[in-house]
Amino acid sequence: MDLSDLSTLIQQLSTKKVPDASNMCFGIVVSENKADISGNLLRACVLTLEEHGALPENIHIKTVPSAFQLVYGANQMTLTGNYDAVILLGCIIRGETSQFDLLGHGIYDGISHLMTFKETPIVCGVLTTETMEQAIARSQHGPLNRGAESAVEAIKMAKF
Repeated sequence: MDLSDLSTLIQQLSTKKVPDASNMCFGIVVSENKADISGNLLRACVLTLEEHGALPENIHIKTVPSAFQLVYGANQMTLTGNYDAVILLGCIIRGETSQFDLLGHGIYDGISHLMTFKETPIVCGVLTTETMEQAIARSQHGPLNRGAESAVEAIKMAKF
């Protein structure tokens, strides 16, 4: 790689251009737990996919009872081979027990394992926050919404 190639690559990194998603199909697995937060993430995710050209009929949504089952849902969606990317949405908030750490590690380890062995990109839009206030801030409408960020990541990874 010569320096002109490197300069072009660096310029592409800074432009943050999102590819057209009109010919892409997305699977979304969303946790039913903390429904207000998950619902806000889901809304932003779907709207962002559609803003970038994804057709509503090419956005398939499944729910699971809690964030821990997101990995199972992702695996099931990848088995079909019908998706260009799978997005996981949910929230875990630290409490007084070690469950937060166990869930977080389990989810991220599971996603890492799937991404290593599956052909379909999997995007983690799971909030791991210390407080409900932080979860609300990351799920409200606006530039920090993790659902919207996850949609953009999924489009870019589908194009990878």
